[in-house]
Amino acid sequence: MLLIIDGYNFLGRKNGLHGNLEVKRGKLIEDLSQYHQIKKIPITVVFDGWKTGEEWEHQEKIKGISIIFSRRGEKADTVIARMAGKKRNRCIVVTSDRELQKIAQTLDATTMFSGEFEAKLFNALFDQESLNPSQKEERENPQHKQRKIKKGNPFRASKTERRRKAKLKNL
Repeated sequence: MLLIIDGYNFLGRKNGLHGNLEVKRGKLIEDLSQYHQIKKIPITVVFDGWKTGEEWEHQEKIKGISIIFSRRGEKADTVIARMAGKKRNRCIVVTSDRELQKIAQTLDATTMFSGEFEAKLFNALFDQESLNPSQKEERENPQHKQRKIKKGNPFRASKTERRRKAKLKNL
């Protein structure tokens, strides 16, 4: 299972992309590297390079994390969609961009909001094992209380949600 992260979307989810982006990218790569060592999941981070980037896509590997800068004239979303199209159900796309999520879902990829992944990253890095199971579930999935009204067992998640959770279980 490959984890594909929309880099600037993840970095800018709270306060926008203000300040030194180089430092923020470095911190993200460091955190993801530690996460990779703990979970043993391959991770690729895709950043926009379309305004000032090269004529071709720039790829490098730092501390076990694959980093891709899109080529000039191409957005990171396009690169992520192309990767999701190749990996299909063998990848998880982390982005809060709903349009990109829809594209990835139509390509049979699993999607996760940046905030959801941030909670999993935080839990893995700061070892939240001391929390009891109900607190841990609430911390990882704060919107679990927002249920749609449906027939049948009200506590059973939909088939789509159960499949999604099964894929995300190892993160």
